[in-house]
Amino acid sequence: MNHERDFYSHWFRDGSVPDPMHSAQKGMKPELPKRFYKQAHVVEKDGLLAVALDGRVARTPAKALLAFSSSDIMQALAEEWNAQADHIDPFAMPMTRIANSAIDGVRQTRQAVIDEIAKYGGSDLLCYRADTPAELVRRQNEAWNPVLEWSVRNVGAELTLTEGIIHKAQPPEALAAIARAVSTFDELGLASLHVITTLTGSVVLALAVARGHLEPEAAWAAAHVDEDYQIELWGSDEEAQQRRAWRWREMEAASRLLAMLR
Repeated sequence: MNHERDFYSHWFRDGSVPDPMHSAQKGMKPELPKRFYKQAHVVEKDGLLAVALDGRVARTPAKALLAFSSSDIMQALAEEWNAQADHIDPFAMPMTRIANSAIDGVRQTRQAVIDEIAKYGGSDLLCYRADTPAELVRRQNEAWNPVLEWSVRNVGAELTLTEGIIHKAQPPEALAAIARAVSTFDELGLASLHVITTLTGSVVLALAVARGHLEPEAAWAAAHVDEDYQIELWGSDEEAQQRRAWRWREMEAASRLLAMLR
């Protein structure tokens, strides 16, 4: 199917796509493939639910069946396909990209992905505190301390705080608890958790969102306490705002998937 091949030439094998801001900086304007189908809908296939484009099942960049067992998730993916206009823009399909990553990437390297996510516990954003100014210290404490307390009660991970940016080793038992918590997620959950962890720099925030303790907006705000404080002092430029908007779109998509998996 030529249309399918042309479309997936815009995706990496793991389901991701080039950073749109990076492309813009390089003066690149990717040519998007034309929409080649009229309707996307959910069908049964091989005991699962799949997205079908005019009756033909959609596949991942590695040609695996784009299918899961959840009707809510598959309907959400179909909605992304239906939302495309004259051309198919992979940047506007974040949930489909995460699903592709889960199938083509996590499915083959599950333990490696678990290890990569859990490793963030060793340098979690929430553990590295400012000593001054007092207002930033207050904001960090207010946003981060309750989440760390939740982690102790619900994950069993009591992490050690430090001031500054010099690495401080975390207790092995805390890291083991985080790894156990991460390992409970299926392939789509891991792909989504990985997105949130890397975007926020905090596996604790990612787990709090995944388990429904924090709304995505609250976790996003917590992850940007330092940045928002600096913006208040010095302002922000348009490029930074655009990049943050793109990152939030990924965060929102991953959070939505995790909510549907609960």
